[in-house]
Amino acid sequence: MDENDLLQRIHALVDEEHALRDSSEHTDETRARMSRLEADLDQCWDLLRQRRAKRQYAEDPDEAEVRPEQQVENYLQ
Repeated sequence: MDENDLLQRIHALVDEEHALRDSSEHTDETRARMSRLEADLDQCWDLLRQRRAKRQYAEDPDEAEVRPEQQVENYLQ
């Protein structure tokens, strides 16, 4: 997945998150989906940052890998 694909994925996840937040229906299923979206977004942003860092330091960005959810969820913002 290249940067453009990642950015498209991020935008799609953000759009879905906004749609869910704006809806009046907040069921257990909706809350579970929101949680999944947040985790997916964290992983996508992390992968994008990895790719950019590798490119910046003359490494191959394609070597960047999706890190486990537990790892990216515990990063300090």
